[in-house]
Amino acid sequence: MSAPLTDAALDQLFLTARTYNAWLPKEVTDEQVRRIYDLAKMGPTSANMSPMRLRFIKSPDAKARLKPFLSEGNAEKTMAAPVTAIVATDFDFYEHLPKLFPHADARSWFAGKPEAIKEHGARNGTLQGAYLIMAARSLGLDCGPMTGFDFAGVDAEFFAGTQIKANFLVNIGYGDPGTNMFGRLPRFEFDEVAEIL
Repeated sequence: MSAPLTDAALDQLFLTARTYNAWLPKEVTDEQVRRIYDLAKMGPTSANMSPMRLRFIKSPDAKARLKPFLSEGNAEKTMAAPVTAIVATDFDFYEHLPKLFPHADARSWFAGKPEAIKEHGARNGTLQGAYLIMAARSLGLDCGPMTGFDFAGVDAEFFAGTQIKANFLVNIGYGDPGTNMFGRLPRFEFDEVAEIL
């Protein structure tokens, strides 16, 4: 049986974790980036379809390619982040199901069915993006997810000739706690949004 996480671990993942907009000048290594993925890939997806695709923007050249597509409010903080993950979804995910879900003909559930492809790809790709954030936090890193960018421009620059479409960006690094941050915004209480039936 698994044991509950410690309060400190829950703080790191959920309770005191924050979205950061400023970053300490501390490197995120390639090994850390690979470890983030190796954790995130283990989260569940429908029929193990794993539609998330990633571009980890780290080098000055890659940052220069991304910068023109960022909204004005997101450009500076993204250029300062050690790494920016472009979290995208491969809408040809079903072509890989013979490998990822070999015990059934899962490819046939989606081939030629654009609505099913769109629905399942978007849902599961977004799930995996959330796993990515939690994986980074579990390794002691901070995140700044955002959607303020030119989706079509990013797709053309980083995913040309594919069915891969950008979903959101996640800046990853060591957040600067000395910067001005908003106070924690309200959350709904259980009884406002949930029922036990």
